[in-house]
Amino acid sequence: MALSFLLLTILVVAGLAYVLAKSKAFKSAGGDIRLLHSLPGYYGWNGALTVLLPTFLALLLWLAIQPVVVDHTVSGMISAESAAESTLGLVMSDVRRIADGLDLAVQSGVLTAQDASRLNTGSSDIRETLGAVGVALGAEVTAEKLEAAQTYRSATATGFWMRTVLVLLVALGGLAVSYRRTDKDFRARNFVEQVVKGILVFAALLAILTTVGIIFSLIFNTVEFFSLYPAEDFFFGLVWSPSFGGGSELGILPLIWATLYISLIALAVAVPVGLFAAIYLSEYASPTVRAVAKPLLEVLAGIPTIVYGLFALLTVGPLLVDIFGNDGALGVGWMQGGTAVMTAGLVMGIMLIPFVSSLSDDIINAVPQAMRDGSLGLGATHSETVKQVIMPAALPGIVGAILLAASRAIGETMIVVLGAGAAARLSMNPFDAMTTVTAKIVSQLTGDADFASPEALVAFALGMTLFVITLGLNIFALYIVRKYREQYD
Repeated sequence: MALSFLLLTILVVAGLAYVLAKSKAFKSAGGDIRLLHSLPGYYGWNGALTVLLPTFLALLLWLAIQPVVVDHTVSGMISAESAAESTLGLVMSDVRRIADGLDLAVQSGVLTAQDASRLNTGSSDIRETLGAVGVALGAEVTAEKLEAAQTYRSATATGFWMRTVLVLLVALGGLAVSYRRTDKDFRARNFVEQVVKGILVFAALLAILTTVGIIFSLIFNTVEFFSLYPAEDFFFGLVWSPSFGGGSELGILPLIWATLYISLIALAVAVPVGLFAAIYLSEYASPTVRAVAKPLLEVLAGIPTIVYGLFALLTVGPLLVDIFGNDGALGVGWMQGGTAVMTAGLVMGIMLIPFVSSLSDDIINAVPQAMRDGSLGLGATHSETVKQVIMPAALPGIVGAILLAASRAIGETMIVVLGAGAAARLSMNPFDAMTTVTAKIVSQLTGDADFASPEALVAFALGMTLFVITLGLNIFALYIVRKYREQYD
């Protein structure tokens, strides 16, 4: 709440700077806009940006530094004996929880601010007091922890007021600077455009650096994994059997096989349906039908994947068992449970339909109208034009769309976690339960495993392998799409 009020105050000061700078620019030009170097709006934005940029920078730095300083100060109050009983991190977690509980007790009226500062373990039951406001504490509240929590609250409150004063001073300083330098000859447009350009460059660099950070994180942990587990056993092993007690077999081939198998079934569903839908919408549907059908089709892309996973688990899986199970309609006994490759593949295919249809529709519409007119002018029917002219011309782009959908299928997690099962096996039967690379990444990083063990580090090797596969597909798809665009743009 306090931070929200501070942000609102900053925006108010920025708005005031906008109005004052714009007004002063007009006044310096004698009310004649023709004498201004830039349009009046640029002078206003110059004032607003001069307030906002340094203020938000100061606020972000303070928010990043204050917790580190407070934790360092409070952790110095924890004795070596207390830290040795568990870890310093756990003790500090208890301290922060007690401090948050005291704040909540003050806000709810159970304690006054003075009572919270003077509270001690001898005069009252701290756990009972905090439990009354819904804060449950598992560990015992010692005098040392309570004193550290009170110091934490005091330091945090002091930091809040210092932050508020600093930010407001910076905002008012920006207001004064912008007002002082505003006149009719000030190159406000140049300044604003340079600032906007700098923001765009920063955003681009942030995205690039984030990607680089993710890649290096994968690489370093993958290298550490292969220092503990042989690479040839990982890439060519046929058994996936992690054991935290030792003797793990971490062969990736069963996971790669299930990932590709499910993706193949998904594409077998999504490509025909999506492609035929795109052909109909782009070549045969009336404008009214297209205006309604295309948005409805693309709604599928906005459904969360966890919903698709539940749909696979609760609807599609039992339906397939009723057909292919021992007691199913066909009586073939191919399917023993609702979780299977076919279950995940069918539902993932439904999810991918809008990816294929939307991209293919845009690609088909990008085929030059002159090619259609030429074919029709030579006497071909509409269907013959679609089959023999439009589709061959759009084929490179459609292939690119299919490959992009394939990379999306390979990286899917929630549908395969809920719909495909957890068994790592090599099988040709699509009605068997299997598991994929993404599902195992989730399972290997959950639980109480030692993060330095091969069973935990293998998740990064799995992620790196999946990253290389999807990157290759994306590069290939973008190459095909770019070649197509160069031909028809």
